[in-house]
Amino acid sequence: MTSELIVDVSPKQISMAVLEDGRLVELQRERRDLAFAVGDIYLGKVKKVMPGLNAAFVDVGYQKDAFLHYFDLGLHFLQQQKLLELIEKQGTIPPLSKLAGIPALPKDGKIEDYLKAGQNVLVQVVKEPISTKGPRLSAELSLAGRYMVLMPFADKVSTSLKIRSNEERSRLKQIIHSIKPKHFSVIVRTSAEGVGAQSLDRELRKLVRRWEESVTRLPRLKAPSIVYEEASRTLGLLRDTFSSTFQSIHVNDADCYEDIKEYIADIAPEQEGIVKLYKGKLPLFDEKNVTRQIKSSFGRNVTFKSGAYLVIEHTEAMHVVDVNSGNRSRKSTEQEETAIDVNLAAAEELARQMRLRDLGGIICVDFIDMKQQKNRDLLYKRMQELMRNDRAKHNILPLSKIGVMQITRQRVRQALEVNTEEKCPSCMGTGKITSSVLLVEQIETEMRALMDGILVDYINLHVHPYVAAYLTKGLISKALRWRFSIGNIKVTPNQSLALLDYKFLDREGLEIGYDEPAQYNEDEEYED
Repeated sequence: MTSELIVDVSPKQISMAVLEDGRLVELQRERRDLAFAVGDIYLGKVKKVMPGLNAAFVDVGYQKDAFLHYFDLGLHFLQQQKLLELIEKQGTIPPLSKLAGIPALPKDGKIEDYLKAGQNVLVQVVKEPISTKGPRLSAELSLAGRYMVLMPFADKVSTSLKIRSNEERSRLKQIIHSIKPKHFSVIVRTSAEGVGAQSLDRELRKLVRRWEESVTRLPRLKAPSIVYEEASRTLGLLRDTFSSTFQSIHVNDADCYEDIKEYIADIAPEQEGIVKLYKGKLPLFDEKNVTRQIKSSFGRNVTFKSGAYLVIEHTEAMHVVDVNSGNRSRKSTEQEETAIDVNLAAAEELARQMRLRDLGGIICVDFIDMKQQKNRDLLYKRMQELMRNDRAKHNILPLSKIGVMQITRQRVRQALEVNTEEKCPSCMGTGKITSSVLLVEQIETEMRALMDGILVDYINLHVHPYVAAYLTKGLISKALRWRFSIGNIKVTPNQSLALLDYKFLDREGLEIGYDEPAQYNEDEEYED
């Protein structure tokens, strides 16, 4: 199996697509200006304590107060509070060894005994704001690396349960115990399997240094303030997405290319050569056939095999999936045979869709009814196998008596939704038809206005591939005539645009806005 990572960097967001044998299996998008992302650490201020919920609402600078439950305070919350108290009194950072004798927080305590309104707390975002809810917080702080997670205040080493070899787990524990500073806990991640001591030591030192640099800022901060965030959103996404099985990483931004190459050289020097800077004319996702797969993979209905399809519905509390055989039932006389065949294929597509859309929470799947218990057991085991490589924590229950499978999957951010519908190419969503023959004339008028006004000296015109083919056809094409009569104009086909939609970009890939000249209105008053 060949794996590729495609990194599309635009001025507003970063998109990462994982392809396995050319098939889209994972898509992550993150706005470049996003705040309150998972992993960010804040110095927050308690706004309200809710004894009935055994929780508190904390101001971290978001428009809605964040939620902090007692169970998320962590065993070492009292040490953390002592740290903030000493910093406030002394103005200096005490060593963690001074906090070692403080007892652990009781597991069954009440939050009003430990938090008061106006109190400062160190908290970390564990769930991004979803729908109308603010961020979900934890006071159990951690800094994630490629091979391990560092947790201050505690002092132990544990390994991922996905590392099945007892010998390998013992080896990793022994290495970490020998290099770990005191008063820090380390959780060894699955990706550390087979990694040498030198690489582990280098990353551990880097994580400790990040913690120390973040803590030194505390005396100067006033709540609410951010204490720690990823240096680069791209590297944060890459850390969780990167796999040693990747044959190539394509990226379309020079600065991002250098960051990724440096990161890969640090964690996997032998794979540094797989990072490639894309300089093609087409948008990167179009060139790698990602745009078409996104269009076909998202939406309410997803076809997966011989006419069979999934219907995926989103509700406030859960996701509901219905499996339909389509026209398959007409081709087979054996109902049970058809049911198990369609259900197994549906399970494979469902596992892909959960990763692709990052579905979280409760997922109820209505499979086609099967009478034989062996087939029901086979489907359950197959679903477990398919989700074994899913990084998100999940739990799968066997089929119920009515053929429904219940799945819970960790949700840390809102499910990815991509609108696959396009505006009507005739009315562009207005309900009024504009003659399509005027499109080229309208584009030309706007480009002349931009260039004649010396607003720009270069325009990269993005249009639907059908329109691009029309503009560039022939020896002396319309695009060529524009270059001679208007200026430096480039025509680029873009699959993400509707048929009669278009946009102008500059050399940096930023969109150029065009404002129509104001029309005089006799009913309005104007100043002389």
